[in-house]
Amino acid sequence: MTAPYVTSPFAPRRRATREVLVGDVGIGGENPIRIQSMTTTNTQDVAATVEQTEQLAAAGCEIVRITAPSITDAEALAAIRAELDRRGVRVPLVADIHYTPNAAMVAAEHVEKVRVNPGNYADKKKFAVREYGDAEWRAEVERVAERFRPLVQRCRELGRALRIGTNHGSLADRIMNRYGDTPEGMVQSALEFLDVCESESFRDVVFSMKSSNPQVAIQAYRLLAARLEERAPGEPSYPFHVGVTEAGSGEDGRVKSAIGIGALLEDGIGETIRVSLTEHPVKEVPVARALAACYEARSKQPEVEAPEPGAGYCDDPFDHVRRASHFVRAGCEIGGEAPVRAELELGDVPEDAAGLARRLAVSLAAAPNIECEGLTVNVRSEADAARVETLAAELRLVDIDAPLAVVGPPSLSSQVPSAARWVVPLAPGEDPAEALGLDRPVELRLDGALVALPGQVDAVLDAARGRMDLLFSTGAWPPVHATRTLAAQLRARGAGHPIVLRHIGLGSQADDEAALLAAAIDLGAPLCDGLGDAIVLPAGKDPGRSLSLGYRILQGARQRTTWTEFISCPSCGRTLFDLEEVTERIQARTGHLEGVKLAIMGCIVNGPGEMADADFGYVGSGPGRINLYVGKELVERNVPEAEADDRLVELIRKHGRWIDVPAA
Repeated sequence: MTAPYVTSPFAPRRRATREVLVGDVGIGGENPIRIQSMTTTNTQDVAATVEQTEQLAAAGCEIVRITAPSITDAEALAAIRAELDRRGVRVPLVADIHYTPNAAMVAAEHVEKVRVNPGNYADKKKFAVREYGDAEWRAEVERVAERFRPLVQRCRELGRALRIGTNHGSLADRIMNRYGDTPEGMVQSALEFLDVCESESFRDVVFSMKSSNPQVAIQAYRLLAARLEERAPGEPSYPFHVGVTEAGSGEDGRVKSAIGIGALLEDGIGETIRVSLTEHPVKEVPVARALAACYEARSKQPEVEAPEPGAGYCDDPFDHVRRASHFVRAGCEIGGEAPVRAELELGDVPEDAAGLARRLAVSLAAAPNIECEGLTVNVRSEADAARVETLAAELRLVDIDAPLAVVGPPSLSSQVPSAARWVVPLAPGEDPAEALGLDRPVELRLDGALVALPGQVDAVLDAARGRMDLLFSTGAWPPVHATRTLAAQLRARGAGHPIVLRHIGLGSQADDEAALLAAAIDLGAPLCDGLGDAIVLPAGKDPGRSLSLGYRILQGARQRTTWTEFISCPSCGRTLFDLEEVTERIQARTGHLEGVKLAIMGCIVNGPGEMADADFGYVGSGPGRINLYVGKELVERNVPEAEADDRLVELIRKHGRWIDVPAA
């Protein structure tokens, strides 16, 4: 039995951690969530690296990471630190090390923290397949330990911190052969390095478990938290640096980051964060700060008094399995094997219902390749009911075929024959039988918006007793934990009713980045746990944009794929081409390829591994040279960059995945 990874999954409580000092910045313990980023300059260009570090610090970045791929780069850190000190910029520095233990030893002399990747610090990755006997395995573990031990000893002597940073895409062949490309393999790789640290009485350690797949990242961090609890039950554990690597750029990168990082913060996991965007690093900082602020604001809200629901909220918090539910036909199928539906909430219907229908049609037409699969409207009176019927007729005239979900008392249901389902808000303490209209003969597909969750699920199920098709949703606070409680209460009753995830905080602020991030957390975190059969976002001023956000959340949570999925790394000093420019260029040519995963990686450190589940890969192999991949297979080596875009397109065509853009 795996130890629990949090105190309770049904209430927001921080995981207890020890404090690790990085210079004079404390991570973990009672400290706030710390914000990090990484420079993108050539480390040996001291002036440029200092300038960018200063920009990051001014933007609110509290710890700055700098790549040190060689001893020469590591030596340049001395000049960088000296110039920052001269300018009065005291932001702590982290040296990022891959492949070169000697560079780590040099870097430790000049920075406050060293990050090492267990997958390539002393091991190798060539996708080689072989079996390891127990004796051979132990010998390899000891060999790796002896290469790592000098760095641990030196960091202890100098008072430096260490980050053991495992990447899903760079697990060593030895780990891959025994554990596979799994969260378990990531955790085992990290714990081997922790064994060395603890054998040297060194505990200034921070962990990271990064992946470009938010589901994998969430599972790996949770599993590591559980394994550390098993090692030292009840004691404050090591702090975690959390992030989703290779998240991409623009809205997609922000959504994917918010899902992975936000879900972990909701778990109480994460003492420092970095948002990895394929953009200038300064742009990462406000996104990370917004995610931290979102958690801090929620953590200050009073907790909902809720009894433990008597069951787990999902099949396995360390593995994604979609919650089993039966389907309900409510205009379209919801639940069962149906895809997670994407719907919009319109709120009140104005007197000009025809005008609303036209505006809705124009906005949705500007969001191609996606379909609005439901519209929620409010009904409080007979006049409201008449306007809804007018709206339903107008929607058909402008070619919108979206089932209507109506929020209001069931007593008005006979006046809204166009309703595909009825949403009944339950006030705290309200009698479910009365609220659901069970004292009168009604046949409804009900979606109960449970405002006060604790205790109401049983009462609703008992009142309904199979007389109506039920869907459940919750408006309780905090939303992620309330959804888990709802799922657990249904599970305890053996009830497979579909769950509708409603995000209530977006409103007319769809263009606001903080609102976008909050929506991605509230909807994406449950989806990554397999919870949710439909998502509903407020239509706001631009329904097409809101619906597009919903589909991006579904894609980021790996529930539905609508557009090309880009796995693109944030630039750093190792990048061998202008990553932001190349990514934008390739996105413009390939962004319409529904269901295709395309990786754009700046170098070979994480490239071939992190893109392992991509269909095609574009990886820097040298200055002006690109390697092209199909899956894990390198198919074209050292392609001139000027030809690489066209060759990539031809490769996609050759494998039958290309779709021509329809003529305008």
